[in-house]
Amino acid sequence: MRSPVSKNQDLHGNVPDSCSVVLLLVDVINDLDFPHNSALLKAVPALGSNISRLKSRCRALGIPAIYANDNRGRWRSEFTAVLNHCLEPGAPGRRLVERLVPEATDYVVLKPKHSVFYATPLDTLLFYFRAKTMILTGLTTNACILASASELYVRDLKVYVPSDCVAALSQQEHRDALELMRKSFAVDTTPSKRVDLRKLVR
Repeated sequence: MRSPVSKNQDLHGNVPDSCSVVLLLVDVINDLDFPHNSALLKAVPALGSNISRLKSRCRALGIPAIYANDNRGRWRSEFTAVLNHCLEPGAPGRRLVERLVPEATDYVVLKPKHSVFYATPLDTLLFYFRAKTMILTGLTTNACILASASELYVRDLKVYVPSDCVAALSQQEHRDALELMRKSFAVDTTPSKRVDLRKLVR
Protein backbone atom coordinates (compact mmCIF):
# COMPACT_ATOMS: atom_id res chain seq x y z
CA MET A 1 0.00 0.00 0.00
CA ARG A 2 1.24 3.51 -0.74
CA SER A 3 2.17 5.90 2.03
CA PRO A 4 -0.26 8.80 2.59
CA VAL A 5 0.89 12.14 1.23
CA SER A 6 2.49 14.33 3.87
CA LYS A 7 -0.07 17.14 3.58
CA ASN A 8 -2.92 14.84 4.64
CA GLN A 9 -1.51 12.34 7.11
CA ASP A 10 -4.70 11.68 9.04
CA LEU A 11 -7.56 12.20 6.55
CA HIS A 12 -8.38 15.64 7.96
CA GLY A 13 -8.40 14.24 11.50
CA ASN A 14 -10.98 11.56 10.74
CA VAL A 15 -8.51 8.67 11.02
CA PRO A 16 -6.18 9.58 13.89
CA ASP A 17 -4.85 6.04 14.43
CA SER A 18 -1.74 4.78 12.73
CA CYS A 19 -0.94 1.13 13.29
CA SER A 20 0.42 -1.65 11.11
CA VAL A 21 -2.03 -4.13 12.67
CA VAL A 22 -5.82 -3.79 12.59
CA LEU A 23 -8.53 -5.93 14.19
CA LEU A 24 -11.55 -6.43 11.93
CA LEU A 25 -14.88 -7.60 13.39
CA VAL A 26 -17.20 -8.80 10.64
CA ASP A 27 -20.98 -8.98 11.13
CA VAL A 28 -20.78 -9.48 14.91
CA ILE A 29 -23.60 -6.98 15.41
CA ASN A 30 -26.08 -9.53 14.19
CA ASP A 31 -29.51 -10.71 15.30
CA LEU A 32 -28.67 -14.23 13.98
CA ASP A 33 -32.32 -14.59 13.07
CA PHE A 34 -32.05 -16.79 10.00
CA PRO A 35 -32.70 -20.45 9.04
CA HIS A 36 -30.48 -23.30 10.25
CA ASN A 37 -28.91 -21.18 13.00
CA SER A 38 -29.04 -23.71 15.86
CA ALA A 39 -25.38 -24.79 15.70
CA LEU A 40 -24.25 -21.20 15.38
CA LEU A 41 -26.28 -20.13 18.42
CA LYS A 42 -24.58 -22.86 20.45
CA ALA A 43 -21.21 -21.44 19.44
CA VAL A 44 -22.13 -17.88 20.44
CA PRO A 45 -21.01 -17.93 24.12
CA ALA A 46 -17.48 -19.10 23.30
CA LEU A 47 -17.25 -16.99 20.16
CA GLY A 48 -18.27 -13.79 21.94
CA SER A 49 -15.89 -14.47 24.81
CA ASN A 50 -12.95 -15.22 22.52
CA ILE A 51 -13.43 -12.15 20.34
CA SER A 52 -13.96 -9.93 23.38
CA ARG A 53 -10.73 -11.11 25.00
CA LEU A 54 -8.81 -10.68 21.75
CA LYS A 55 -10.19 -7.18 21.33
CA SER A 56 -9.14 -6.24 24.88
CA ARG A 57 -5.61 -7.47 24.21
CA CYS A 58 -5.52 -5.48 20.96
CA ARG A 59 -6.75 -2.32 22.68
CA ALA A 60 -4.01 -2.61 25.31
CA LEU A 61 -1.41 -2.55 22.53
CA GLY A 62 -3.01 0.29 20.59
CA ILE A 63 -4.35 -1.94 17.81
CA PRO A 64 -7.50 -0.28 16.42
CA ALA A 65 -10.76 -2.16 15.87
CA ILE A 66 -12.97 -1.78 12.81
CA TYR A 67 -16.49 -3.19 12.74
CA ALA A 68 -17.52 -4.14 9.18
CA ASN A 69 -21.18 -4.94 9.44
CA ASP A 70 -24.17 -5.70 7.27
CA ASN A 71 -26.73 -2.96 7.05
CA ARG A 72 -30.31 -3.89 7.94
CA GLY A 73 -33.39 -3.39 5.78
CA ARG A 74 -33.58 -0.24 3.68
CA TRP A 75 -30.17 1.42 3.53
CA ARG A 76 -30.04 4.28 6.05
CA SER A 77 -26.33 4.24 6.97
CA GLU A 78 -27.48 4.32 10.59
CA PHE A 79 -25.46 1.87 12.66
CA THR A 80 -27.22 2.72 15.93
CA ALA A 81 -30.49 1.39 14.53
CA VAL A 82 -28.81 -1.90 13.61
CA LEU A 83 -27.25 -2.17 17.06
CA ASN A 84 -30.49 -1.41 18.89
CA HIS A 85 -32.38 -4.00 16.87
CA CYS A 86 -29.82 -6.68 17.68
CA LEU A 87 -30.03 -5.86 21.40
CA GLU A 88 -33.79 -6.36 21.56
CA PRO A 89 -34.85 -9.05 24.10
CA GLY A 90 -36.10 -11.43 21.41
CA ALA A 91 -33.06 -11.25 19.15
CA PRO A 92 -31.32 -14.67 18.98
CA GLY A 93 -27.92 -13.00 18.65
CA ARG A 94 -28.33 -10.68 21.63
CA ARG A 95 -25.80 -12.56 23.81
CA LEU A 96 -23.12 -12.14 21.17
CA VAL A 97 -23.87 -8.47 20.55
CA GLU A 98 -23.86 -7.60 24.26
CA ARG A 99 -20.26 -8.82 24.50
CA LEU A 100 -19.11 -6.85 21.48
CA VAL A 101 -20.84 -3.47 21.51
CA PRO A 102 -18.44 -1.00 19.83
CA GLU A 103 -16.63 1.54 21.99
CA ALA A 104 -16.33 5.23 21.22
CA THR A 105 -12.80 4.78 19.85
CA ASP A 106 -13.76 1.99 17.44
CA TYR A 107 -14.50 2.42 13.74
CA VAL A 108 -17.67 1.25 11.96
CA VAL A 109 -18.17 0.48 8.28
CA LEU A 110 -21.53 -0.65 6.89
CA LYS A 111 -21.36 -3.08 3.97
CA PRO A 112 -24.02 -4.24 1.47
CA LYS A 113 -22.45 -7.57 0.47
CA HIS A 114 -20.15 -10.33 1.69
CA SER A 115 -16.83 -8.56 1.22
CA VAL A 116 -15.71 -5.92 3.72
CA PHE A 117 -14.39 -3.91 0.76
CA TYR A 118 -17.30 -3.91 -1.68
CA ALA A 119 -18.90 -0.43 -1.72
CA THR A 120 -17.29 0.56 1.61
CA PRO A 121 -14.53 3.05 2.60
CA LEU A 122 -12.36 0.33 4.17
CA ASP A 123 -9.59 0.66 1.57
CA THR A 124 -9.23 4.32 2.50
CA LEU A 125 -9.13 3.59 6.23
CA LEU A 126 -6.44 0.94 5.84
CA PHE A 127 -4.43 3.24 3.59
CA TYR A 128 -4.27 5.92 6.27
CA PHE A 129 -3.69 3.40 9.05
CA ARG A 130 -0.67 2.16 7.06
CA ALA A 131 -1.99 -1.32 7.76
CA LYS A 132 0.12 -4.35 6.89
CA THR A 133 -1.53 -7.06 8.98
CA MET A 134 -5.23 -7.79 9.51
CA ILE A 135 -6.78 -9.93 12.23
CA LEU A 136 -10.13 -11.06 10.85
CA THR A 137 -12.89 -12.21 13.22
CA GLY A 138 -16.65 -12.73 13.12
CA LEU A 139 -19.27 -14.34 10.88
CA THR A 140 -19.48 -16.50 8.93
CA THR A 141 -16.31 -18.48 8.24
CA ASN A 142 -17.37 -19.80 4.84
CA ALA A 143 -19.07 -16.63 3.57
CA CYS A 144 -18.14 -13.08 4.64
CA ILE A 145 -14.90 -14.13 6.36
CA LEU A 146 -13.77 -16.18 3.37
CA ALA A 147 -14.67 -13.46 0.87
CA SER A 148 -12.92 -10.80 2.94
CA ALA A 149 -9.80 -12.90 3.50
CA SER A 150 -9.40 -13.33 -0.25
CA GLU A 151 -9.61 -9.57 -0.82
CA LEU A 152 -7.13 -8.84 1.95
CA TYR A 153 -4.76 -11.38 0.41
CA VAL A 154 -4.84 -9.79 -3.05
CA ARG A 155 -4.03 -6.45 -1.39
CA ASP A 156 -0.80 -8.01 -0.08
CA LEU A 157 -1.86 -7.78 3.55
CA LYS A 158 -0.87 -10.48 6.02
CA VAL A 159 -4.07 -12.11 7.25
CA TYR A 160 -4.83 -13.81 10.55
CA VAL A 161 -8.16 -15.58 11.06
CA PRO A 162 -8.02 -17.02 14.59
CA SER A 163 -9.95 -20.28 14.35
CA ASP A 164 -11.72 -19.68 17.68
CA CYS A 165 -12.90 -16.18 16.70
CA VAL A 166 -14.95 -17.14 13.64
CA ALA A 167 -17.91 -19.48 13.19
CA ALA A 168 -20.22 -20.92 10.53
CA LEU A 169 -23.60 -22.62 10.39
CA SER A 170 -21.88 -25.98 10.77
CA GLN A 171 -18.53 -27.25 12.01
CA GLN A 172 -17.84 -28.88 8.64
CA GLU A 173 -18.34 -25.60 6.78
CA HIS A 174 -16.16 -23.88 9.38
CA ARG A 175 -13.31 -26.38 9.01
CA ASP A 176 -13.48 -26.46 5.21
CA ALA A 177 -13.36 -22.68 4.95
CA LEU A 178 -10.38 -22.42 7.30
CA GLU A 179 -8.51 -25.04 5.29
CA LEU A 180 -9.25 -23.23 2.03
CA MET A 181 -8.01 -19.93 3.47
CA ARG A 182 -4.81 -21.57 4.69
CA LYS A 183 -4.08 -23.18 1.32
CA SER A 184 -5.25 -20.47 -1.06
CA PHE A 185 -4.69 -17.19 0.77
CA ALA A 186 -1.79 -17.95 3.14
CA VAL A 187 -4.05 -17.19 6.12
CA ASP A 188 -2.73 -17.93 9.61
CA THR A 189 -5.53 -19.61 11.59
CA THR A 190 -3.70 -19.90 14.91
CA PRO A 191 -6.21 -19.73 17.83
CA SER A 192 -6.40 -16.28 19.41
CA LYS A 193 -4.72 -17.25 22.70
CA ARG A 194 -1.59 -18.26 20.80
CA VAL A 195 -1.36 -15.17 18.57
CA ASP A 196 1.60 -13.07 19.71
CA LEU A 197 0.19 -9.56 19.27
CA ARG A 198 3.31 -7.85 20.60
CA LYS A 199 5.34 -9.51 17.89
CA LEU A 200 2.88 -8.38 15.21
CA VAL A 201 3.06 -4.69 16.16
CA ARG A 202 6.85 -4.50 16.24
